[in-house]
Amino acid sequence: MSSATTQSPLKPDPETGETHRVVAPAEAAGTRADRFITDALGAAIGGLSRSRVKALMEAGQVTRDGAVMRDPSEAIRAGATYTLRLPPPEPATPQPQPIPLTILFEDRHLIVIDKPAGLVVHPAPGNQDGTLVNAVLAHAAEDLTGIGGEKRPGIVHRLDKDTSGVMVVAKSERAHTALSEAFATRDLDREYLALCWGLPAPTSGEVDAPIGRHPIDRKRMAVVERQGKHALTRYRTERGFGTGCALLRCRLATGRTHQIRVHLAHIGHPIVGDPVYLKRTPASARGLPAATRDLLLAFPRQALHAATLGFRHPVTGESLTFSAPVPPDMQALLDALGDG
Repeated sequence: MSSATTQSPLKPDPETGETHRVVAPAEAAGTRADRFITDALGAAIGGLSRSRVKALMEAGQVTRDGAVMRDPSEAIRAGATYTLRLPPPEPATPQPQPIPLTILFEDRHLIVIDKPAGLVVHPAPGNQDGTLVNAVLAHAAEDLTGIGGEKRPGIVHRLDKDTSGVMVVAKSERAHTALSEAFATRDLDREYLALCWGLPAPTSGEVDAPIGRHPIDRKRMAVVERQGKHALTRYRTERGFGTGCALLRCRLATGRTHQIRVHLAHIGHPIVGDPVYLKRTPASARGLPAATRDLLLAFPRQALHAATLGFRHPVTGESLTFSAPVPPDMQALLDALGDG
């Protein structure tokens, strides 16, 4: 579509948004309208996705020589002028809340944070506010250029409420599209630190076992034989504490819900404090001093930390890697084990 003639958008109006135009070249004749408009205008607008273009067409925001066209599959006509109106972003449903954030990196396209344990990522039933999304809306409201037509941060991956560590959040549609693709194709590096019960044998290896909904308890995930999704976790023992506990460094080759928690429980080494996948006192706990054992058994969350996240910047292509230190509550467990 390089020979298509485009016009610069008019100055954005807070009420009507932006208007973009493109004249279809001869070689575009017969191409689907949504594909042509995405290829011709998407990059100029800032990474507009094809699904977003389809939604705009269906909403009557695209015209051909002044006539509204709503069918994304309609064939392009050579020489016709196609106009796309990009409405101003609508206010996000979640409300901004001044929640402190530990920011590791930020530019106009994305923000990388060290998420504390206890912070929910996205509003949901039972957690309608006080989330990471509320915090980013307050922190970066002026920088959010709109994702899917809504002025909101783009969540491209999640950490469980009680898992701490590095997270990246998109601030623009272009960044959101590229980062979502990177997570979908695993074109990135993610490492977690997990304090588990017992000492795995071998001390380094991988767990390759499909994960799906638990057949009885639908709120849990489990390794399943049928209808599970491929899941692969690689682990390496960073430090063993006798046979009682071990600090593992885990790398994800896939990204299933609760993947590390499920896989470690599956091989008999559940994560310390896990409220879902640790159902009884592990036998390995008996080999620890009483005070240390009690401290571990009383830990109120899974001792899991997203230590490192590496990816290519969605706009500049620069290779970025971010790390976050183990949080104080988890470090206290490691200190107690070291002293014990």
